[in-house]
Amino acid sequence: MVTLTIPEADMPPATAPEGIPAGIGVDLDDSPVRELNQALHDAVDGQSWTVTSPGGKHSLAVGIDADVDVTIEGHAGYYAAGMHQKGRVTITGNAGVGLAENIMSGSVHVKGDASQSAAATGHGGLVVIDGNAGARCGISMKGVDIVVGGDIGHMSAFMAQAGRLVVCGNAGDALGDSIYEARIYVKGSVASLGADCIEKPMRAEHLEELAGLLAAAGRTEDPAGFRRYGSARNLYHFHVDNSTSY
Repeated sequence: MVTLTIPEADMPPATAPEGIPAGIGVDLDDSPVRELNQALHDAVDGQSWTVTSPGGKHSLAVGIDADVDVTIEGHAGYYAAGMHQKGRVTITGNAGVGLAENIMSGSVHVKGDASQSAAATGHGGLVVIDGNAGARCGISMKGVDIVVGGDIGHMSAFMAQAGRLVVCGNAGDALGDSIYEARIYVKGSVASLGADCIEKPMRAEHLEELAGLLAAAGRTEDPAGFRRYGSARNLYHFHVDNSTSY
């Protein structure tokens, strides 16, 4: 059974309706992941959840569709906070493959590092990774905003269709390969650009956009220190001269 606990005095005040517990604690040493996720699917707006002893278990806090705050105290395994629709999920440790896959809205914040394919196919919302992200970060992103405090691996933003990817560190090989209309901002070095991805000018509108993204992620970097990358728009339609680039 899911274990309900009364929050500590210093926890944020509850905004849930009368009769709803101010804070709900789940210890995964005592409760299976399936029960945790079912409880979160049954949650109501305003609840605050704390998940302890995650132990790198997979598929934690997936499919949340209520305006709740969930804190996972420790490391999460594969596909944490996948299919996220509403509310806020914070992971105080690291996250495995497929963090926030197919996120629709809300926010997911990892205080440590994330493995490959973070926010893959994300349609909306904000994903913040304080540390580094592995390969294929933001692959096929469709509107999600991603802010990475450290480095990202190779093939990140591959076939990225929409959204913004902010990298406060360095980017690996083939950044933005076959990119569509997503925007990429990188502060550090880029090992190489993928097919049809080029550096673009940083105009005032982009500096303003980037400043907003950094602020939303709790970052203090100066937007003027970043470079912008996007699509050259040469691969939108097939042309035989570009056949070796696809």
